[in-house]
Amino acid sequence: MRVISYLLLGAIISLSGCSSKDEEYTTEADLYEAINDQLDRSQWEAAIKNLNTMEENFPFGTYAEQSQLELIYAQYQSGEADAAIATANRFIRLHPQHRNVDYAYYMLGMSTFTKDSGFFDRVMPIDMSKRDPGAARESLGHFTQLLNRFPDSSYAVDAKKRMLHLRNRIARNEIHAANYYFKRGAYLAAVARGRYVLENYPQTGATPDAIAVMIQGYRLMKMSAQAEEMLALLKLNYPGYPAINEDGSFNDRFMYNEGKFNWAAWLTLGLFSKTEISGFDTRKIYDPEFKEQASNTAPKPNS
Repeated sequence: MRVISYLLLGAIISLSGCSSKDEEYTTEADLYEAINDQLDRSQWEAAIKNLNTMEENFPFGTYAEQSQLELIYAQYQSGEADAAIATANRFIRLHPQHRNVDYAYYMLGMSTFTKDSGFFDRVMPIDMSKRDPGAARESLGHFTQLLNRFPDSSYAVDAKKRMLHLRNRIARNEIHAANYYFKRGAYLAAVARGRYVLENYPQTGATPDAIAVMIQGYRLMKMSAQAEEMLALLKLNYPGYPAINEDGSFNDRFMYNEGKFNWAAWLTLGLFSKTEISGFDTRKIYDPEFKEQASNTAPKPNS
């Protein structure tokens, strides 16, 4: 009986403890204050849990709509990009006229911008131009929609900067594809990639390489008139491009690895000494953000 009494006493104490914990935030204001404290302390999981509790217990409360925006922020910060996208889309659908709905559009762009970047990409950054540009195109679309709908949004300036980065990334991916086509001997396809950059992403860091790609492709296809036309364009806009010779002609050997150390040739004593195609990549000269990675930091929503 004594053992049973101790167990009963322990259960009562445990239940009373749980009860006091559940009643810690008895009002909407108390819960919202706790959530903001957790957000300020970067306690994302706890904040997400309480934001969901807020929605369940106070769906029409004073802080209901603002809490949904802060849930987007907390999900994004915790690395749950897909969840943040879903929450942002839901907010736009339910509250299209909300005074802070521009934040949901902004976070759609941010979440899509980062969802294809995994842990190892952050620890060991890779050349994003070699990644599928699908997420970058989608993110660009979200930021474009934000600016079209809310040109005076407080997030507009940051969105424009990210759009510039995304345009450069997408354009550089096209040049990467063109370089691949050169290796495959698909010169017409390479020229098409260069033309696509000029038509859709002009004034990006990839523009001079796009022109050079077209020159090289036309020359390899014996289309001299078109090659000369593009060479004139390159010399007019980028007179210092490294593939332009001193006499103004185009260096056909620029895209090859000539003059560069060849590990394969060294290791095999010249057995594999075939000159490889490296393609066109002058980011160090023409792309101001070549050494910079776009920040993934997002602000809290305005209240």
